[in-house]
Amino acid sequence: MKNLKNPELYINRELSWLQFNTRVLKQAQDTSLPPLERLKFLAIYGTNLDEFYMIRVAGLKKLFNAGIIVSGADRLTPLQQLKSIREYLHREQQVVEHCKTEIFKLLKEYGIKLKNFDDVSTQQKHQLNEIFFKDIYHLVIPIAVDATHPFPHLNNLSFGMVVKLRDTENPETERFGIIRIPRVISRFIEIDEGKFIPIESIVAKHVNALFPGYELIKQMPFRVTRNADIAIEEEEADDFMEMLEEGLKLRKKGEMVRLEVEGGDEELIAFLNRHINVSKDDIYTFRTCLNLSSLWQIVGSKQFAHLLLPQFKPKNLPPLDTENIFSAMEKEDILLYHPYESFEPIVKFIQDAAKDPEVVSIKMTLYRAGTNSPIVKALMEASESGKQVTVMVELKARFDEENNLVWAKALENSGAHVIYGIKGFKVHAKAALVTKRTETGLIQFAHLGTGNYNPTTAKIYTDFSYLTTKQEITDDLTRFFHFLTGFSKKGKLNELYMSPSQIKPKILSLIQNEARKGEAGHIIAKVNSLVDDDVIRALYKASQAGTKVELIVRGICCLRPGIGGVSENIRVLSIIGKYLEHPRAFYFKNDANQVYISSADWMPRNLIRRIELLTAVKGESEKQKIIQILKLQCSDNATAHELQKDGNYIKIKPKENQKAINNHKLLEEYVNKIAKATKKDTPTQVQQLAQRLFIES
Repeated sequence: MKNLKNPELYINRELSWLQFNTRVLKQAQDTSLPPLERLKFLAIYGTNLDEFYMIRVAGLKKLFNAGIIVSGADRLTPLQQLKSIREYLHREQQVVEHCKTEIFKLLKEYGIKLKNFDDVSTQQKHQLNEIFFKDIYHLVIPIAVDATHPFPHLNNLSFGMVVKLRDTENPETERFGIIRIPRVISRFIEIDEGKFIPIESIVAKHVNALFPGYELIKQMPFRVTRNADIAIEEEEADDFMEMLEEGLKLRKKGEMVRLEVEGGDEELIAFLNRHINVSKDDIYTFRTCLNLSSLWQIVGSKQFAHLLLPQFKPKNLPPLDTENIFSAMEKEDILLYHPYESFEPIVKFIQDAAKDPEVVSIKMTLYRAGTNSPIVKALMEASESGKQVTVMVELKARFDEENNLVWAKALENSGAHVIYGIKGFKVHAKAALVTKRTETGLIQFAHLGTGNYNPTTAKIYTDFSYLTTKQEITDDLTRFFHFLTGFSKKGKLNELYMSPSQIKPKILSLIQNEARKGEAGHIIAKVNSLVDDDVIRALYKASQAGTKVELIVRGICCLRPGIGGVSENIRVLSIIGKYLEHPRAFYFKNDANQVYISSADWMPRNLIRRIELLTAVKGESEKQKIIQILKLQCSDNATAHELQKDGNYIKIKPKENQKAINNHKLLEEYVNKIAKATKKDTPTQVQQLAQRLFIES
């Protein structure tokens, strides 16, 4: 029997994440996509990389400085990881530059042009001069740097220019300065329609107005990345945080971790780095257009929306196209697959509950509700009308802290009971419970989801919503909310499973049960990330027993498939396409329930350090729907990438004479056909069509 703790059996978490971002970059390289869609993926790649550097790379640096040697099952030291990350990114940067140039060359044919100040007409230069003095001059900050003017504090992801200047009266006197370009100024100035001028190109032409009496010798745009603030670290680098002693938390905050420059003038880089002090391996030189995440400005141009993939309009399918959600739920369980099926019924679930005189109580968790949330407004109305409203608002939801705090205060002011979190844990479960008082007694309606209660992200993330009135589930949800609001030494549920105490043992038990069935066992698991060592070892044992294991893991996967005697029965796919794959859904062939959905990924932070929920899907048709979706994704040969045992991924393509299976496209077509059929066919015919189409697809 092979040693399943052998480090060679595990892919490093950080290197696996880099592979994920490379798959995002490959979407930007995909010539079958519309040009602005490709630019969108380049912007996503850049945004992802910013976060990775300020959280994960910064965390590795802290571990190294603290003298901590080992941080994962792969046993790579922090220094080895940093070396591999830097080599990988410097190598990939050449691909990024080529891709960016290629996309902008293509966009030029459609009327989108990236131009420098010097490349525009005389009339347009006059226009840009006016814009500079009207809208830019008052906001940029020229900063002298010398013995009497210290180097300024630069915020995380600050963008600016370093300049070398000559005194016009004393030409032998040369000085260095910084021009800070604040975020309130657009990264690109659009003149005419589709002509985008980088802000630094305009500022560079007006340096003499910012430093009167000096002329420009040379300039270089730059951007700095600092380590993340403590709240973000707690969420995204909690594994590192746990390794660091309390005393080490007095470390210097906000140190620089990356410097990006355009053009790469050695003298200007040396001047900057005397003050910023990052490793030379953390300096990245670009030929053009610093800050990939700023490309969102161009992607978001409404006049060029036709250069993106066509937007799909989510549909309300039977019974929710005509029937009240509560009466529909009393008849049967309902399973929705967003964004193909609209998130609107979930919003209406709360809105209708707020207005329904029979509803006496609404309880729910809010993780990332977004701005101007219709759900939060409905909860406030419900509370103001005298209903009992209990809301768990997670204040540690990364980048949504401010939104969540604003809504929490507003909910409290409306009379709702607001819980601000559980000490030591983040509440990541997605659940809502509505209680009605009827003539026959209380009846409860539950919603359990894999995604956030956010109507905006529900249009671009795939997620499951499970609606049920089954008492064993609603009773457990009542216990769950009691646990959040009160004291509980038990912290266990009967029908649902709650982390940190129940989900991991249940997952391990389900995997072990399939392993006992040997070749008759079959597991399909869909998660965002697979990192937990114990779960990986259980999957290895299942593979050794002959059990077929199919994993759909969008992001990080530390499991190494295809190793003889260990993981030859495991296949790992990652789907990257039009929608961001977000559900956690599982099929265990020999389990009594077979199908489960969860808010939790298979990562230590979800299974041990968060409050999450896992639920079995009870209805037969709902189970079959999830199984068919999982099997469809396992058959995808258009958006799927397969993980190899060396840690690299290969894009799956249709074989000769095989039709392309793009699960996103097929599901859009499937839902459109059902929606169309509802207008002319009977409910029974629609149901039969739905089942047939799904199997065919």
